[in-house]
Amino acid sequence: MVAMRHGWRDRARRALGRAFASAPDSSAARARIRGKSPWTDTVHLLWSVWIFITPLFGGGYDLRWCLLTLASYPLFLWLYAKVLLAPRRIAPRYALGMVALSFALLPWYPSGLSYFVFGCVMLGTGYRGRIVRYLLCILLLNGLLYLYALRLGYPWQSLVSMLPITVVIGVIVGVESAASEKDLALQLSHDEVRRLAATAERERIGRDLHDLLGHTLSLITLKLELSRKLIDRDTARARMEIADAEQVARHALAEVRAAVTGFRAADLAAELASARLLLESSAVTLDYDAPPPLSPDIERPLALVLREAATNIARHAHASRAEVRFAREGGQLRMRIADDGRGSDGAEGNGIVGMRERVHQLGGNFAFASKRSGTTLDVVLPLPSADPALVVGADA
Repeated sequence: MVAMRHGWRDRARRALGRAFASAPDSSAARARIRGKSPWTDTVHLLWSVWIFITPLFGGGYDLRWCLLTLASYPLFLWLYAKVLLAPRRIAPRYALGMVALSFALLPWYPSGLSYFVFGCVMLGTGYRGRIVRYLLCILLLNGLLYLYALRLGYPWQSLVSMLPITVVIGVIVGVESAASEKDLALQLSHDEVRRLAATAERERIGRDLHDLLGHTLSLITLKLELSRKLIDRDTARARMEIADAEQVARHALAEVRAAVTGFRAADLAAELASARLLLESSAVTLDYDAPPPLSPDIERPLALVLREAATNIARHAHASRAEVRFAREGGQLRMRIADDGRGSDGAEGNGIVGMRERVHQLGGNFAFASKRSGTTLDVVLPLPSADPALVVGADA
């Protein structure tokens, strides 16, 4: 008996899960892609309080109102959930179901006008980007409501507000939805750019390692094969071939280490481009100078400081604009990163401490200032006088 109850419970849970599963192109699924809860839009259900307030303006709360509310409100909630969970092409059907529910209840239930408002507003889920067609549907539905309600004996004063309410709220929700769609498209575009950049970088590293190691490993293999054949006939020659293979292997190891160091070294120009993508996805405009030519020993720490600063701006600053400036002052290089965000309380987190330590290890100065009008970060590093990269840059 217990097993049967558990079986029924599991089947009921699975059936409920299937009934409320979100389609890949549903409003709930797209909210999840944007990093929001799939039930964010349920906050609009607070407006359904008008269903329970309407009797105060006439008729009062009687048994008929209670029974019709108990019968219709759960159905309305189900239709609302299906609008958010259903595929985009059929979601408007459930919105029209709210309108039909309102029409069916109007002869006995004035609170059903709230279902009509919800149906008209939720109908916009199927008309994203087609505002004119959506407005025509709203006008048609309001016209049908007006004729039907007048025939039932509703005063026109109670109906005249339906059109502006449904149009204004519907347009607002539609504009917000269109903006969310654009933000989602921008986010997906940035993710695609990063993915393609990572793929291209992996392919480049693969080609470089193949070019670097392919010939070397082939040469080592040939020398070891030759030494194996000579080990019994000409020991001295075999030892010579083994020594040559060892020397080639050591040289290849040094080249691999140098290549890996180059792969790990951050490029300042690439880091600026990455920071721009990151900040644009957070609605922050980044303006920056072209970085000067620098040696890897200086460029890599600066790039890492820039990466940490851009991450902090995207996460905490709530800024609309940021800038990165470079200036050479005598034998020093200054990098300034500033934003117009809300600033901080002056406490330095692990990121700021890490940047400060990185700059001090190079013998530079690090200054961090944050206030309500924004945050400024100054990095000053000494430039070696014999830096070949700077000599080339100066000659150019």
